[in-house]
This record gives sequence, structure tokens and C-alpha cells, in this order.
Amino acid sequence: MNKLIKIVLIFQLFFLAGAANSATNDILLGPGDILKISVFEQPDLALEVRVSESGTITYPLIGEVSVGGETPAAAEKKIASKLEAGGFLRNPHVSIIVSQLQSLQVSVLGQVNRPGRYPLEGQRTLADVLALASGIAPEGGELITLIRTRENETTREVIDLAEMMRVGDVARNITITGGDILYVERAQRFYIYGEVQRPSQYRLEYKMTVLQALAIGGGLTLRGTERGVKIKRRDSNGVVQIIKAKHDDLIQADDVVYVQESLF
Repeated sequence: MNKLIKIVLIFQLFFLAGAANSATNDILLGPGDILKISVFEQPDLALEVRVSESGTITYPLIGEVSVGGETPAAAEKKIASKLEAGGFLRNPHVSIIVSQLQSLQVSVLGQVNRPGRYPLEGQRTLADVLALASGIAPEGGELITLIRTRENETTREVIDLAEMMRVGDVARNITITGGDILYVERAQRFYIYGEVQRPSQYRLEYKMTVLQALAIGGGLTLRGTERGVKIKRRDSNGVVQIIKAKHDDLIQADDVVYVQESLF
């Protein structure tokens, strides 16, 4: 093979590799990603490998290479540099194709219609990811828990989706990144019993009042009295408080509404 043909083939190889990786050149490699690595005219160095939890791979001749947090292009240069520095090849042309982006996936759990793991293709917001999971299920609530791990530190944040929509605060529609976990809580509940037509547990709606709670419970029985409504509520220390309720008092999560029997 003459030198000119070799140069042309090298150019074509890198052109095709660039086209295949055009969608992933700006991503950062991470644990779980599967890479297809090849070196021009070196078939023995072709390898498919998974990035370890520590962000490294093991490559022939040069051993362990840290690629976590690197772009595919940067990882190519790093492997090529090690091959040349070790005296194994002169001017090696390394190509990396990312066949699976496990590190750029988000887990969506809890009360969604399609819980599971979803790939993040480009920038995705909280609302985008919920749409990928086909939205919140009927039993789902307004609170979403985001668990995120960065540099071995795990944080937990609770986002009120309904409040975000009500006020139109786009800042709360945060960008979701690889490795994040979203958990959609079950809708908050309250309980009603005593002299009502349908004593049971019910979904707590936004700013629900005592009067609305009585209506959801089917209204009073013939023996019930609106003047005998009490709320049993646990305080921050877990102690149950008994509150004499007014019609316009707001119901809170896990409240127990009790309707007494009329004495007359």
C-alpha cells in the first residue's frame, strides 16, 4: 500500500468515525458505558469494553486507562498517547464509538405510568423526563423526589410539581443529568370517619377545606352535626393534636377528620 493511499484511508476512517460519533462527541463518559475501541491497521487492538464504576477501562498493552469524565475524543487521544509513549506504536490512530450510554440514563420510579430507566439524548428537563415515562399515574401526587450523586456525595431534593406549574416558575424545571433518580410520591391522603355517608381515605387536593372534605365524604348522615367536626393531626414531634375544626380550615396530609353525632 503506497503512502498516498494510506493517507486517504486514514482520512476516510476518521471522517466515518466522526459521523458516527457526531451525536456523542460532547458527552462525558461514565460508569457503565460500553465503548468499541479500534486502532487503524491494528486489528488485534480492537476491543469492546465497559467503563468501570471508578471510570476506568483496561486496554491491551497499556493497562488501566481513566476515561471517566472525558469526551470520546479526549479518551481517544489519551489511549493513543499511552500507546506511543510506551513504544508500542508510532502515531496511532485510535477510534472510539460509544455503543451504549449507560451513564447517561435517568431512573424514573414511583407513581408514573411507565417506570424504568431512560436514556438522556441531549439536554432534558424534569418535565421532559416525566413525559418520557408517560406522565404521572392516577395515584401519583404533586411531590417529586430527586436523588443525585456528585463526587461521591448524594443529595435529596423535593420538588412540588403542581406549585411549579401554578406559578410558572421555570427555574424549578431543573435539568436532569445522567445517574439521577426521580421518585414520584403517592398522592397525599386524608381520612374521614364518623357520621358521614362514605367514611374512607381520600386524595388530598390543593388547599382543600374542611367543608370540601365533608362533601367528598358524601356529606353528613342524619345523626351528624357540622358543629361536631374535629381534626386529629400529628405535630412535628409525632404527638396527636385534636383540633376543633371550622368550615374554612385547610386539611393537611394524613389528617383524620371525625364527625361527631348530634346530641339532639
